[in-house]
Formats: sequence, structure tokens, C-alpha cells
Amino acid sequence: MAPRSHTVTNQPPPLVGYDVFTTDPVLTEAVERHLAPDLRAEVREDLVVLGRAAGSAQVREWGELANANPPRLRTHDRYGRRIDEVAFDPAWHRLLGKSVGAGLTDAWGRPGGHVRRAAGFLVVSQAEAGHGCPVSMTHASVPALRAEPELAEVWVPAATSHVYERELRPVAEKPGALLGMAMTEKQGGSDVRANTTEARPLAADGEYVLTGHKWFCSAPMSDAFLVLAQAPAGLTCFLVPRVLADGSRNAFALQRLKDKLGNRSNASAEVEFDGTTWARRVGEEGRGLATIMGMVAATRVDCVLGSAALMRQAVAQAVHHCTYREAFGGPLADKPLMRNVLADLALESEAATVLGMRLAAAYDAADAGGDHAERERALLRITVPAAKYWVAKRCTPMVAEALECLGGNGYVEESGMPRLLRESPLNSVWEGSGNVQALDVVRALRTEPAALDAFLREVGAARGADHRLDRAIRGLLVELADLDGIEARARRLAERLALVLQGSLLVRWAPPEVADAFCAARLGGDGGGVFGTLPHTLDLRALVERARVEV
Repeated sequence: MAPRSHTVTNQPPPLVGYDVFTTDPVLTEAVERHLAPDLRAEVREDLVVLGRAAGSAQVREWGELANANPPRLRTHDRYGRRIDEVAFDPAWHRLLGKSVGAGLTDAWGRPGGHVRRAAGFLVVSQAEAGHGCPVSMTHASVPALRAEPELAEVWVPAATSHVYERELRPVAEKPGALLGMAMTEKQGGSDVRANTTEARPLAADGEYVLTGHKWFCSAPMSDAFLVLAQAPAGLTCFLVPRVLADGSRNAFALQRLKDKLGNRSNASAEVEFDGTTWARRVGEEGRGLATIMGMVAATRVDCVLGSAALMRQAVAQAVHHCTYREAFGGPLADKPLMRNVLADLALESEAATVLGMRLAAAYDAADAGGDHAERERALLRITVPAAKYWVAKRCTPMVAEALECLGGNGYVEESGMPRLLRESPLNSVWEGSGNVQALDVVRALRTEPAALDAFLREVGAARGADHRLDRAIRGLLVELADLDGIEARARRLAERLALVLQGSLLVRWAPPEVADAFCAARLGGDGGGVFGTLPHTLDLRALVERARVEV
């Protein structure tokens, strides 16, 4: 018999065994809003299945195991032959099988494909974020592959397959394939024009051999990689398969795996190309950045979605804990100050999800073609970097505040909150850090007038509905009218663009209490520098209840 002092009381039940999709009204409303009526029932059914899996004890355990047992580099086999492989915990492969099987690499050209895929990505990332890296890059590789029809004929069906197969074999022999990306080098980082990897043409048209290195190669056990290298005509995009058509291994030497802050389940490697590494050109020589930017833009949207997923899981855990945990005579969630904190966290989470799903809807519209498609493509040009900048930046302080809601329990690994916190800075770094995103916003403003016009049309759809939003739009126009010193103001400008867009979307689509709180605190100046400083006159209880998960 346990001593009476060891009786466990006043502890919340674990948040597990629930449907991650249907318990999130913000996400379910977005899916309903952005899909054609004839698609809604089918997509909802698929997302319910995925949502139940993502919230299950089994899949949550897979996430814990994949992070507790990180990947290991195997440069040689037992006989001394070079193999350059990465060994993963079996849980990693189960997670990938679940996500690929759910169609999370299959969006392009599929009716409502980007919205259904974005919702699924947001759902499953709440169970384990690291495996989203190869899922994201495989999905994002399609626009780049389309630049070379012969390659696209082989690789696009493999990339969009719903079958995950872990073995390295020629792509023609596989029912599905994953793709990664290797752009940055140790001397240049984000300045990929400083890349030194050399591509030497072979006799066969479009074939080259590479000599050089990559400082960050994401998901090195993928079947192929999109790589930037210097060809005779300049920086060019190449496809580098791990296994050649004859079944032999390509020269792809893994030097070491990165020991990262978070994202522990996923492997990131340093790679060397030895002068015999075979590559196939993708797009024109000297047009490498233009070719690969479609992939970069799509992965940036996943940075928004991935951050939104971390935010949603963090706020769900915080509200759940505070609903059951009692202190000072009642549930924590009923205490006015804690309610303010939880409501503010819920507000940030909702704004991130609504913005991420709007980007996905723009991709669907752009993919469909027509006049409306051009405007949506222009909208994406400015909103993707602005959204990626702002949502990824907000993720870390938001998750840290949610962790604090659990007190000391949140600082303990078993709560899962430290893993969320370690993961939270990643999306701000991946695919271009904050300055890169802010400067990309400035570049769009300077070179693509249609992008600003599309943005103003989008936010203008809510004009007249809230005086604080109207004032924020006018202030933004004043800011845009003065381009002197704009590079030094680029972060401020990206932030304002993102906040005005979030405000417009919430005013149009969110419940009145949500839109009112956002406009007051984020646009009207009636909020502080930390979470939990919303005006006390708002309907804070409604915001908290909207974020609470029913188990």
C-alpha cells in the first residue's frame, strides 16, 4: 500500500485520445470556408481519421520515441563499404507512413488539394513536428520538377504517391519517393549566390557531375535532392538522386549529422560531392534560383502551418491544464489573470491558423488557373514572406508562455511542452531567417506592383467593419508611401503587413469576440508587450472556451 502522502490529487488528466481536427473549431471552420461544397464531406472524413490518429496515445508515443531516439549516422557497413545512411527509430517510419498515406505530399492539381493538405499537415504536426520536414519538401518539390518535363514525368507521381517506402532503390522501382533539398553552404548560408559547388557538364544533354559541399542537407535519407550549383552559365538547379537508374549508389557522402536545438527526430546533414556525383539539370542553366523558388515558397507556407500547429498544441495543453488544475480556491482557468493569459494565447493561435489556411486557399486558386489565379499568385508573393516572418517569430514567446501556464509541470520533459519549445524557433530559421523574409517583402513591393495591389484588395474586403482595422490600413499606406530607408524598416513593415492581414481575415470570418480582441490588442494599441495583457472588458471567457479541447 502506498503511503497516504503519495495520493495524487489536483492533477489534470493527460490530453490524449481525442480528435485533433474536430476539436479545433478554427481549423474546421477554415476547411469549410475554403473548400467547394462538393468536396467538404470527403475531406472532413479524411481529416477526422487523421485527427483521431494524431491525438491517439499510439501516435503520441511514436512522436516521443522518435525524439528520444534521434537518428544515427552510418557511414560504412560491417564490411567497410561506404553506405552513407541514417538509421531512424521505427517510430519515425511509422509517422512518415501515416502522413504520406494521408496524402500530405499530394496537393498540386488536386481539387482543394492545398487546403486539405494544409489542414492535415497542421493536424499531424501537433503529434510530432520533425517528420514534417521530408513531408514538406517532397510536397514543395513539385513546382521545381515541373520545370523539366522529362524529370516531372518520373518524379512527380512518385513524390505525390500515398505510399511510403523507406528502402533506397531506383525511383522506377518504388511506389513512392521522398525528396529533400540542399542549398546552403558553409561560406554563404542564405547568400546562395556565394555557393561554390561546381557542376561540370557531361556529354549527355542535361547531365552533370558535382564537386563541392552542402552545409545543410535536410532529410538525407530522401530518394533525391534539389541542389544548387555553379554551372558554366551560373547558378543552376539540379536533381541529385541517392540511387542511380542501374541500382548503384550515387556519390553522396554524409560527413556528419547536425546536433540541433530541437527537431531532434529529423536528420540534417553535411554532404560532400566528390566530382563523380551524378546530377540532372532542372530548368535552364543560370536560372537556378528562379527554378527552386517555387519549392522555397511552398516550404515557407509550411513554416507558417508548422508554427500554427505548435501554437495550437501549446494553447490546447495550457487551457486543458488550467481547466482541471485548482489553485487559490478554484480552477486556474476561472482566475481573471490566468483567463487573460489563456485568451491572449488562443487569440494568437487563431490568427496564425486563419492566415496559414488562407495561404493554402490562395495556392489552390493559383493552381486552378484563370484571371483570379493571377491575383492570388500576386497575393502569395507578398503575403508568404510576411506571414512566415511574423507567425514564426510569434511562435517561441507564445509557446514559452503556454509552458509557464503549467508551472513546474510544464518544465518537465514528460509534459511534452519542452519539446514544443525547442521546436518553436525552427520555422523562423528554416527557408530564410527573419531578415531574409523581411527583405523579400521589400523586394516584392519594389518589383511587383501587382503584389501590393492584390494585398490591398484582400485587406480592403474588411474595410468599414472595424475602425481600428481601418486606421491600421491607413497607417500602413502612409508607411508604404515613404520608401526612404525601407531596408532598415523592413521588419517593421513585414510585421504590419502580417497584422493587418490577420486583422482583416478575423474581422471577416472569426466570431465577433475574437475579431474585437485582435483589433483592440494587435491593431488598436490596447495590449502590452507580453501575453496576458488584453483589455479586461473583452469577452475573454469566450476566447478560452473556443480554444478548449473536449476530451
